[in-house]
Amino acid sequence: MGYKVVVVGATGNVGKEMLNILAEREFPVDEIAALASRKSLGTEVSFGDRTLKTLDLDTFDFTGWDIALFAIGSDATKVYAPKAASQGCVVIDNSSLYRYDPEIPLVVPEVNAHDVVRYTNKMIIANPNCSTAQMVVALKPLHDRAKIKRVVVSTYQSVSGTGKEAMDELWNQTKGMYVPGQEVAPKVYPKQIAFNVIPHIDVFLDSGETKEEWKMVAETKKILDPSIKVTATCVRVPVFVGHSEAVNIEFEEFLDWEEATEILREAPGVMVVDKREAGGYITPVECVGEYATYISRIRQDSTIENGLNLWCVSDNLRKGAALNAVQIAEVLGQRCLKKA
Repeated sequence: MGYKVVVVGATGNVGKEMLNILAEREFPVDEIAALASRKSLGTEVSFGDRTLKTLDLDTFDFTGWDIALFAIGSDATKVYAPKAASQGCVVIDNSSLYRYDPEIPLVVPEVNAHDVVRYTNKMIIANPNCSTAQMVVALKPLHDRAKIKRVVVSTYQSVSGTGKEAMDELWNQTKGMYVPGQEVAPKVYPKQIAFNVIPHIDVFLDSGETKEEWKMVAETKKILDPSIKVTATCVRVPVFVGHSEAVNIEFEEFLDWEEATEILREAPGVMVVDKREAGGYITPVECVGEYATYISRIRQDSTIENGLNLWCVSDNLRKGAALNAVQIAEVLGQRCLKKA
C-alpha cells in the first residue's frame, strides 16, 4: 500500500518540480491530486508519464489523504494548511509561514531528519528557505567534526527564487538591451536585473538587514545549532536557476582543508568538485536539474585561527524547495507513517 499525496500549487515552478521529483524518485504513490487556485482550474500538469488536471484547492477535502506538499504563498497557506492538518493530512510547507514556530519542525533531512517525528505537534513540517537549505547541508558534517563558531555567507541567488514573473523580467530585459525601443523597465525588482546584481532580497528590517538575510540566520540556528553565529549578505544575480554562496566558516578547533574535503566527499547530499585549475569548480549552470549540493573552492582562511572558505552551489528549485520537501515526505513515510 502506498500513499495518497496532494501537491498544492501544482502549476507553479516549485509545484511542478515536486511532481517531477515524486515521479523521478518513485515515491510510493497510490493516488495523487494536483491542486491550484480557481483561475488555474483544469490546467494540465505532468506526473511521470501521466497527465493530471488540477482540482480546486478551495473546495478540496483532505480527509483520507496522507501527505500534502504545499507550494503556495504564506497568505494562502495560512488558510489551507490548518484545514488539511485538521482533516488528518500531514502538511509539508514550502512557505515561510511556519518556519519559526517552535512547535513545528524545520527540516533538512541530511541535517536533522530526527525532527520529523515532531510533526504530530500540529501535523505540519516546514521546509527551509532555499539559501539556508544548501548551506546547512554543507555545514552539518563539518560541524560534527570541529564545532562551528561563526559563519559569514554572501549569496548569489537566481531569479527563479522570486518566481516565473522574475524569470520573464530577466529574459525580456536582456533581449531589450539589444533591440532599441524594446527596453523593459524594472517591475518585479526595484532595479534592472539584466547585466546587474541587486543587494536586496525580501523586505528591509529596522536592523538594516533584509528579511532573507535574517531568515538564513534564524533557520541555521533552528536546524543546525542555536549557538552558531551567522551573518549574511544576500544578493540577486542575473541567473535563471541555481543559487551560489561564498561561505566563510570559523571553527572552535583547527580543521585542515584536506580533511574537510574528505569529510564533505563522504557527506550525504554533497558532491565535491574541487580541482585547483581553470574550470575545476561548479557554477549554477551545471547544477540545474541535479539533486546534489555542490562544493568547490575549499581552502584555508589564513586571516583567522581556525577558518575555512568554500563555494556552495545548488539548484534552488530542487534542493532548495521541491527535492527537500519530497525527501521530508520519504523520511516521514519511513520513520512515522510506515505505509510503504
